[in-house]
Amino acid sequence: MAQVRNKQVLLKNYVTGFPKESDMEIVEGSITLKVPEGSSDVVLLKNLYLSCDPYMRILMYKDTPLSLGFQYSPGSPLTAFGVSKVVESGDPKYKKDDLVWGVTKWEEYSLVPSAKILFKIDHTDVPLSYYTGILGMPGMTAYGGFFELGCPKKGEKVFVSAASGAVGQLVGQFAKLTGCYVVGSAGSQEKNKLGFDEAFNYKEESNLDAALKRYFPEGIDIYFENVGGKTLDAVLLNMRSHGRIPVCGMISQYNLSQPEGVTNLANLIYKEIKMQGFIVSQFYPLYPKFLEFILPHIREGKIAYVEDIVEGLEGGPAALVSLFSGQNLGKKIVAIAPE
Repeated sequence: MAQVRNKQVLLKNYVTGFPKESDMEIVEGSITLKVPEGSSDVVLLKNLYLSCDPYMRILMYKDTPLSLGFQYSPGSPLTAFGVSKVVESGDPKYKKDDLVWGVTKWEEYSLVPSAKILFKIDHTDVPLSYYTGILGMPGMTAYGGFFELGCPKKGEKVFVSAASGAVGQLVGQFAKLTGCYVVGSAGSQEKNKLGFDEAFNYKEESNLDAALKRYFPEGIDIYFENVGGKTLDAVLLNMRSHGRIPVCGMISQYNLSQPEGVTNLANLIYKEIKMQGFIVSQFYPLYPKFLEFILPHIREGKIAYVEDIVEGLEGGPAALVSLFSGQNLGKKIVAIAPE
């Protein structure tokens, strides 16, 4: 069988500090469009959309401190969540032309263990790119973190950091659907247009504690944590008794050789606050329930979702790096071969 081109994005070296485009390289390999004989648990995928997510920076460390089920090594393609079409499958659960989303590689075609496929895509009346975001891992992150750990009640006060990102924009809207008062923070005022009650540019606030007291004079019931560092420290001073803090990410810390300290943790005791970290995979059993919840809202236009799509693998390194400079608005996606 003839081989075809397989363009890839490889990690050149382990990364310290902020990632740079030069830490990655584009190469043109080749691949035979055939599952190896006797491979009953392998699927050949044509990748359509690839997801850019902050956790990918963590995987660029030599000693990855967090297990997400995969890690990076120099000379190998980046691994991430994506939307793909099945070219051939050794696993009878999948057949040619099935659309799927799960873990794949930053390349045009990937041979992956079928266990890396998380779900078949049955609903194609919405954009396929949504399965990298609102209907994929970020959507499940927002849904599970907010509803399962945040336990919101109507009328509660909710603060969301990184509010214009793939997860933050959804948490804020889920909170609004629940009848909560919602404030988001982001890196520019232009980003703060996602239907929250209020929003502010944290870069323009010299005193985050004062800013939070301005927006939450009675305190915060739920803080959806995406940032960490100084933001978390200020939030702890402004939480209400029995508040909840689902800890999704700490993007402000990922590129620091020495993470910032948090000095106000005693408030967890005084205010009986529940602060809990989570990995999204624990919520995947809820995916059918999640689709029942969110698909009608999407179809009826009740949830706005912003995508920032880059065309072609060549733009992948720049797209990933931009996550850490505040340049993106919405879900950053690399489109390889959109259907």
